[in-house]
Amino acid sequence: MLYSLSIYQNPAFWVTLAIIIIVLVYLATRFTIVTQANRFIVERLGGYYVTWDVGIHFLMPFVDRIKMKVSIKEQVVDFDPQPVITKDNVTMQIDTVVFFQITDPKLYTYGVNYPIKAIENLTATTLRNIIGDLELDESLTSRDVINERMRSILDEATDPWGIKINRVELKNIIPPKDIREAMEKQMRAEREKRQSILIAEGNKRSAILTAEGERESQILRADGEKQVRILEAEGKSQAILKVQSATAKGIGLIKEAGADEAFLRLEAFKAMEKVAEGQATKLIIPSDMQGMVGMASTLAEAFDLKKPEKISMDKAKSSSAKK
Repeated sequence: MLYSLSIYQNPAFWVTLAIIIIVLVYLATRFTIVTQANRFIVERLGGYYVTWDVGIHFLMPFVDRIKMKVSIKEQVVDFDPQPVITKDNVTMQIDTVVFFQITDPKLYTYGVNYPIKAIENLTATTLRNIIGDLELDESLTSRDVINERMRSILDEATDPWGIKINRVELKNIIPPKDIREAMEKQMRAEREKRQSILIAEGNKRSAILTAEGERESQILRADGEKQVRILEAEGKSQAILKVQSATAKGIGLIKEAGADEAFLRLEAFKAMEKVAEGQATKLIIPSDMQGMVGMASTLAEAFDLKKPEKISMDKAKSSSAKK
């Protein structure tokens, strides 16, 4: 008992205990956990030793050290606008966006100093080379071509650095102010031109539809008049047929009745009366009817002479009665 108490009272014991605790705490800190989508580059005695994957790992004291923690997720870098000159000597400001992913953490760590800065400079020089072979209009309308060419060149150049270039996008293309004003005027003129074309096409279409409507109306009107005339002609034809049929039937009845010469002469006289009612000034009368016509004229004149005498006699009778 006295011996145990003397141990606790010995300062060397507490020093040793403190050293042991410090060593244990230090050893506990040497355990490292690598999370998902991360890789750790470990060096031993100043040289590359291993690349740690996801899990728990122990770092050898005084020998190993973590050189770099690398994320293998896709990353996006937005670079500032770069001045570029087109083939037709127009200076523009173009900024780019690069999507990349680290595929080899070891090459990324030891391949190049300041990888992001290296990618930015490589992007600027590549963009100047590509735009220098294009004119202004081609530069503005060929974004997809420029993006693909830049992606291919950057991917090949950054492959020794353990970097995969997935996409390159031209974010903004800013021409000079005078070029922008000229482009705005051109676009305004183009819009006005399209407006005029649409108005002219509308007027043309309206005129065509109006003409077609008038033509169809005239066709329908002509068809209606045609049908009316056809119906009128059919009506007249039927009327003539009925009249002729009735006449033929009458003639047949007369033949059946055995009409004599006197009857026929009377009918001829009636026909001559109808002829005399016309506007003709000369009439040709058959010789066999001239005698009958003369007799009829004599009778008519006698009748007309007797009528005034009868009227005067009637007046005389009326005056004597009044007296």
